[in-house]
Amino acid sequence: MHLIRPFTGLRPAAGRAAEVAAPPYDVLSTEEARKRAAGKPWSFLHISKPEIDLPPGTDPYAPEVYAKAAENLQRMLAQKVLQRDTKPCYYAYRLVMDGHAQTGLVVAASVADYDSNRIRKHEFTRPDKEDDRVRQIEALNTQTGPVLLAYPDAPVVDALLAQVTSGEPDADVTADTGVRHAVWRIGETASLEAMTQAFDAMPALYIADGHHRSAAASRIAASRRAAGPESCNFFLAVAFPHHQMRILPYNRVVTDLNGLSRQELLSKIGQSFALRAVSGAVTPAKPGEFGLYLTGQWYRLNIHPGQVPMNDPVQRLDVSLLADCLLGPILGITDPRRDKRIDFIGGIRGVAELEKRVDMGEMAAAFSMFPTRMEDLMAVADVGEVMPPKSTWFEPKLADGLVSHVLD
Repeated sequence: MHLIRPFTGLRPAAGRAAEVAAPPYDVLSTEEARKRAAGKPWSFLHISKPEIDLPPGTDPYAPEVYAKAAENLQRMLAQKVLQRDTKPCYYAYRLVMDGHAQTGLVVAASVADYDSNRIRKHEFTRPDKEDDRVRQIEALNTQTGPVLLAYPDAPVVDALLAQVTSGEPDADVTADTGVRHAVWRIGETASLEAMTQAFDAMPALYIADGHHRSAAASRIAASRRAAGPESCNFFLAVAFPHHQMRILPYNRVVTDLNGLSRQELLSKIGQSFALRAVSGAVTPAKPGEFGLYLTGQWYRLNIHPGQVPMNDPVQRLDVSLLADCLLGPILGITDPRRDKRIDFIGGIRGVAELEKRVDMGEMAAAFSMFPTRMEDLMAVADVGEVMPPKSTWFEPKLADGLVSHVLD
């Protein structure tokens, strides 16, 4: 079985992509989605967040929510807002945000290779979130939100994508966030075979975002293995070259100083970090460097090299170093997954958000981080380990609705 294969994509009809494309289902709350979809009858949010079409207060995991998603999908098919290609294709997908561009390939990725860890993970999944994706896929008989994958250096694939995207895209949408999404259909037999062979030569692919969607696809494949169609053995994904992908910092804020005075905190931090007060906000420029903001004052922290276990790909991550050398032993935050004293702020909101949260008294301290590198993510996945929570914030985000994968 191939690592990837082409498929007959379900896509917006010509000229309808701007009406359909929507943010990923998991980046908006129900109320945010309701506002974003207001006056937009063909927004994919009616499929990915269907509770917006039910009375306020509806449990988003209730059976009627998944039924509504299926009803809305059928309505968009009946009105020919969404149409399906007639033969298997790959699709080039380009994201452009603030001058940063990345170009990848929309594929059906092998569940068998996910199960064998050739498509590698770096996060734990939650059963309730897996269950939600299973119910959504079963209701629609379609995989909608694509899994975000990274592939290692593959100049052949990069060259093929560059060639394909030299012409006019089939869909070209600039979202209200300013992110441009462009899609090109790839249907020529020679190009399809070349892409498939190039991916087959890769040692592994890496899940960047979408662990619950891929886990749900694996569960559905297992449940349908005896009688299900071959398409059930693959899941919707977009694979980008790892060197083009952009990870932003995932910063931390804490509610209190664990009973310490400012001076006591700084004294304890100085045992593991070189620390100095600076005049402006700290945006760390290298691994092992952190910013600390206490009301009215920034500090630059550089961890002592002896504190970094270089032979351990998980423990040498900056998020691990901060947790193991400061958050845990000094602030008493030993379980960041469950501790209510810590919160996480995606780097797209910048250090100004950290200052705001502290200055308004909501938080006692904030930590700015150097972003996790793709090479670090891949190193963790290669040894079968998982990263600490909130280690990566990928931007730009994929759109839902531009290409979907029907299971038949």
